[in-house]
Amino acid sequence: MESFISLFASFSIHLHKKTLQIILPVGISFYTFQTLSYTIDIYKKKVEPTRDVIAFFAFVSFFPQLVAGPIERAKNLLPQFLKNRHFDSEHARDGLRQILWGFFKKIVIADTAATQVDYIFNNSQSLSGGVLILGGILFAFQIYGDFSGYSDIAIGVGRLFGFNLMRNFAYPYFSRDIAEFWRRWHISLSSWFRDYVYIPLGGSRGNTIKSLRNIMIIFTVSGFWHGANWTFIVWGMLNGLYFLPLMLVGKNRRYLNIISKQRLCPSFIELFQIIRTFMITVVAWIFFRAENIDHALGYLLKTITTIFSGAAWTELYSFILENRQDTLLYILILVIAEWIQRDKQHGLDIRACQISLRWIIYIILTMIIIYSINIDNPAEFIYFQF
Repeated sequence: MESFISLFASFSIHLHKKTLQIILPVGISFYTFQTLSYTIDIYKKKVEPTRDVIAFFAFVSFFPQLVAGPIERAKNLLPQFLKNRHFDSEHARDGLRQILWGFFKKIVIADTAATQVDYIFNNSQSLSGGVLILGGILFAFQIYGDFSGYSDIAIGVGRLFGFNLMRNFAYPYFSRDIAEFWRRWHISLSSWFRDYVYIPLGGSRGNTIKSLRNIMIIFTVSGFWHGANWTFIVWGMLNGLYFLPLMLVGKNRRYLNIISKQRLCPSFIELFQIIRTFMITVVAWIFFRAENIDHALGYLLKTITTIFSGAAWTELYSFILENRQDTLLYILILVIAEWIQRDKQHGLDIRACQISLRWIIYIILTMIIIYSINIDNPAEFIYFQF
């Protein structure tokens, strides 16, 4: 309501707001989408309605993924409540490994980056372009570590109880274009919009104008799903604009394979594609993180106007020295580990390693996590607000 009042005020139309002060339950958008998909799938006769009330409400309120996903489909999760399950030690061990990796991404990557991200975005007017670029990059890893970390924890906990939840992230920052990024980022939400919004609108079956319209609709709705703030709307629309050129030339499904499969290093072209995709994603993330549109535009303008000055890089060097350098080290560890594991389900899927090496890795990660815990100022998961 405040966003629309602000919009009309820019046209000298002054509205008075009357709103209900409703406190929304945590995670409402996640289990709303789950129950919506269940109802729609029954209507389209894709699944049979369950007669087991307990199984249905367990599906809706399954605690590991209740508040932040992944957004499950009835076809995958509901039948798992209707069959007998037996403890599987191998599944449990892999679940624990994924939980540990999730804690590393949340506590070590996201929470350590959050302090610097908050400082940079809150003081963007007084900082140089070099530091602002660092702030955008750190936020990209903060939100990835925060959200994919939660997904890893949820999926791992599910495996402890004998449930297989759908994969939600597939190393999105190794994507070669924005279409591949959206096949790898928040997979459960992206596929939900594809199946229940994009395809019913006609998908790519109509003429070019309708196909482009449908793309912009799902990206805009994706932004609106995150919150009634213009920053989220612009974030969604900006990603839609990134996507349109690929759609126009028919290259939106060009990269379906694992990058540099069976090779240690990417080619120069692949590296360029990864960096290019990552940087345009960071630009969009700035809108996602900013307080409002003016803040985001000012942040980007300050970056552009000061980036080419020598002082910008001197200030960046000083900023890194004066703050926690271990954050960048941890991000480097994350990137290297996930690059090596890019053909696995998660970054700590090391069951093929010798047991002694596995335990060394477990102990080191656990010590880093304990060292990184901020007891005085614990950080909640970003996606709890959605």
